[in-house]
Amino acid sequence: QVQLVESGGGLVQAGGSLRLSCAASGRDFSMLTMAWFRQAPGKEREFVAAISWSGGSTSYADPVKGRFTVSRDNPTNSLWTQMNSLKPEDTAVYYCAARPTTAFDPTVRDKRRYIYWGQGTQVTVSS
Repeated sequence: QVQLVESGGGLVQAGGSLRLSCAASGRDFSMLTMAWFRQAPGKEREFVAAISWSGGSTSYADPVKGRFTVSRDNPTNSLWTQMNSLKPEDTAVYYCAARPTTAFDPTVRDKRRYIYWGQGTQVTVSS
């Protein structure tokens, strides 16, 4: 089992920045592929970013590429995403997710491949 707890969400004006954190516990963090997903009201949960077990590989959804940066620290079981130049369309609940594999391939974008999920943190970007 893996427990994931997100934090760092809030209300920010367009153009501003936020840093989301995800604290993991319960399993060897370095054996997990980690990702962020988001869900806006009335929409499907969508992929945001993923990072490999070592942090050496990352993947980003096109809408956030160049604005968001995902990172991790295995010794402290921590995952982050730095979100810059935020837009109103970034408004959503953001979820941290984990899957127990070190493989990093296009399936990292598929929410069905993730077993563990956090409770989510709300990000609201005002125009």
